[in-house]
Amino acid sequence: MESSPLLIPLNMAAAAALLIWAVRLVRTGFERAFGAHLRRWLRRSTSNRMSAAATGAAAAILMQSSTAVAMLLAGFMSAGAIGAVTGLAIILGADLGSAIVVQILNSRIALLTPLLLLAGVLIFLRSGRRSLRQVGRILIGLALIFLSLDLIREASAPLAGGGAQAAMVYLAGDTVTAFVIAAVFALLVHSSVAAVLLFATLAQQGLLPLEAAFAMILGANLGGAMIAVMLTLKAGNPVRRVVWTNAILRGGGAALALALLEIAGPDSLVPGGTEAQQALNLHLGFNLVLLVAGLPLIRPLMWLVERLLPDPAKDAAPTTARSALDTSVQNQPARAFACAQRELVEMGNRIEVMLREAMALFETFNDPTAQRLRGDMADIARMSLNLRVYLSGIRSSDPEEDTGSRAFALSGVAVNLESAGDVIVRKMVDLARRKDAEKLSFSTEGQRELSDFHDSVLRNAQHGIAVLMSEDVGLARELVEQKEKIREMEQNLERTHLTRLRQGLTESIETSAIHLELLRALKMINTSFAMIAYPLLEEQGELLESRLAGS
Repeated sequence: MESSPLLIPLNMAAAAALLIWAVRLVRTGFERAFGAHLRRWLRRSTSNRMSAAATGAAAAILMQSSTAVAMLLAGFMSAGAIGAVTGLAIILGADLGSAIVVQILNSRIALLTPLLLLAGVLIFLRSGRRSLRQVGRILIGLALIFLSLDLIREASAPLAGGGAQAAMVYLAGDTVTAFVIAAVFALLVHSSVAAVLLFATLAQQGLLPLEAAFAMILGANLGGAMIAVMLTLKAGNPVRRVVWTNAILRGGGAALALALLEIAGPDSLVPGGTEAQQALNLHLGFNLVLLVAGLPLIRPLMWLVERLLPDPAKDAAPTTARSALDTSVQNQPARAFACAQRELVEMGNRIEVMLREAMALFETFNDPTAQRLRGDMADIARMSLNLRVYLSGIRSSDPEEDTGSRAFALSGVAVNLESAGDVIVRKMVDLARRKDAEKLSFSTEGQRELSDFHDSVLRNAQHGIAVLMSEDVGLARELVEQKEKIREMEQNLERTHLTRLRQGLTESIETSAIHLELLRALKMINTSFAMIAYPLLEEQGELLESRLAGS
């Protein structure tokens, strides 16, 4: 790289941006290729705190992010599938996993950069399978991480003296400022992994003194914990309690570690052959100590946080639902269709909650919950009818503008969402009531299969809502592809169930009809949400007569 005063900061910023983007590329590749498997794996890791922490660490290593694990966990906690104690154990393990990731990415495996880049591009361009293309994306991302670290080293070399060096020396003397700067940086870039790698690389170049590097590594831990806090501000209290407790543990622990380093001196506490390795070892050791010290304290910590963040008191009377449909803009098609789209998103959100609550009835049937779901369905039917009437009244002052096609497409989405809610109430709730009335129990294997299948459908429902909000063609294609995978999964689960029937398992025989009907009901719900993608794909020319173009 050139060493002119203007190019040096530009090259540094570009290299840092490449690092941040590459870390995100790897994470999204893992989420898209193996997200469903990771979700099932995470949900099953509830036997004890140690297994939960180990699962969290492994998931963070694969996804290159403890925040991504926290977001997966938030969905399970909202559905009641994972409790607060297990959830906090998973997050503490994920923090350790992200520290292990940094050690791996900073190792001599960077020598494989050309091979990883070549293999990744070939796999991504030549493979027709979505999962293999995501593997190619992961390999490209890893190669770009190593490449960006090399670029940072090269770009920072001319900064070893002068004003930049003086600023870094100042941070070594004001570790509190360095701590805060690093926390804010990690929060802004949404990646503690990228932040820690950047700081360690600057320390390796001799640009960042060891005292400042240690302070910034610890600050990145606080910033990394705050990412999940910011992303779950509107989540339920169980989720917020866990992420806030983790942030308090990491932030308080990082501040305490910084104070200890100030007293004892950095060299006396942290081993490592180089300053960069010492910084990374501090990151790893800090998260390991936090996990070991935190696991025995999880239950009392959660008890305390529940007192500080109690559940809000429920209103005696339900509030009247507000509609996004503004009749005063029906003569302005763009605004009117935007109102309709917001109403559809609200319908989708409410049906997603219904889907989560209905599945819980198969564990413990609760008649008030079942009655509330019927009331929710009546609201959904009312919203669907009002929306269709609203869409029929949209008119344009421009006689050339076609409002009918868009109105017809959104009406179809409303009908499909209403159908999903109807299946939840008329099929799932009735099946759960029947199972409870007959005092039946699914087999252990059958229960696990149904839970996994429900989780896959729930994930696609959330995916469908995301398509509604973003109108992203790529997301729409993925949603349609998932429809075929759900169909295959349902057929495979039916075969597995029939195999258990041939083996004469009593529980499988007694619940056979309920098991099979529940599988089919969940598949119907998935189809209803998958249909959200079709109008968008058809408009973009992405559909053939009955399948995705190019598939």
